[in-house]
Amino acid sequence: MDDTCDVVVVGGGLIGLATAFMLAERSPDLTITVLEAESGVARHQSGRNSGVLHSGVYYEPGTLKAALCVDGARRMVAFCVENGIAMERTGKVIVATAESELDALRSLQERGRGNGLKDLELVDERGLREFEPNASGMMALVVPQAGIVDFAGVAEKLAEILRSRGHHVRTGFQVASIGATSSDFNVTSRNGDRLSARHLANCAGLQSDRVATMAGVEPPIRILPFRGEYYVLAPERAHLVRNLVYPVPDPRFPFLGVHFTRRIDNTVEVGPNAVLALGRHHYRGEGGANLRDAAEMVRSRELWTLARRYWRTGSQEAVRSRSRRLYASSARRLIPEVKAADLRRGGSGIRAQAVARDGTLVDDFVIEATDRAVHVLNAPSPAATACLAIGERIADRILRTLI
Repeated sequence: MDDTCDVVVVGGGLIGLATAFMLAERSPDLTITVLEAESGVARHQSGRNSGVLHSGVYYEPGTLKAALCVDGARRMVAFCVENGIAMERTGKVIVATAESELDALRSLQERGRGNGLKDLELVDERGLREFEPNASGMMALVVPQAGIVDFAGVAEKLAEILRSRGHHVRTGFQVASIGATSSDFNVTSRNGDRLSARHLANCAGLQSDRVATMAGVEPPIRILPFRGEYYVLAPERAHLVRNLVYPVPDPRFPFLGVHFTRRIDNTVEVGPNAVLALGRHHYRGEGGANLRDAAEMVRSRELWTLARRYWRTGSQEAVRSRSRRLYASSARRLIPEVKAADLRRGGSGIRAQAVARDGTLVDDFVIEATDRAVHVLNAPSPAATACLAIGERIADRILRTLI
């Protein structure tokens, strides 16, 4: 089947759908098609995260992450309220369990204030227990702006709105090639379906570097898949956590560490850890390694540079991944009553971790633009929270070239 449109968006996750939505909002006469390889939207990072509405407290003021997270959270709350999507501003506590973490916790408070967050409060252990009676720590930062969201529901609603306005969200379209001419991008699926568009937005998440290469762009990063594995507290032990309990993050890594999240369905999730996956869709218990992905990683300079730097941490994560006892031990730093027997195996997700050519973990958003295309090459957390703000930025860039 052949088709034409003004803008093709590759990727039916939150960022792709939000980009299409913002384009439709800003320029209703455009024809827009979203292409998604899976049978439905939000099947990977967008639908397999912890469902947390981030506040912006972690990010250095002035960075793209900070600006887009704060703006995106405001937009996300408004969108959920307007469309009846489950969302709750629960607040969270970030807990310092050692004296060595106290300065970092105070720095987080200053960062949050620098990003415009109000009512950030440092409390001692007694104050912490007023918010989370079963938590333990030397000091905690209370962040009232954090919350929980049904992000899969957000994605479904965005797709529904787009279709209701006459745009297309085509699932089961696995992009095999992208040919660029002076006026069009010609996208072909593995089934031989073709689509032609004047402009392209690459929001392909786990496949973003490959889509960029197809479109003739040499990406400055490579995607390495890290699997986050979750446990959930047994229902009879879910009372141990009221809302969101986080550790002070390790500044060396872009991962937040094992934490507790009371999700929108009232289950309490514990995790995730972070282990290198042997495939971009190598979820726990859902099929084996992907030989193509694994071979590509083994050949990559970025992986070996990363391994030399962080082999000790990576080994610890891999061991903990296979030990409920060790996982519970990590969780007990925040909630001392948690036992291995309290943990039930939960889901897993794959983070599309961008790694620079020198092996550096890339933590900020990376968005590259050419004359007629925008490539979202790195969109880590808080991308789900910030998706509407990210989508507007991409839409603005595309619309400037259409004027």
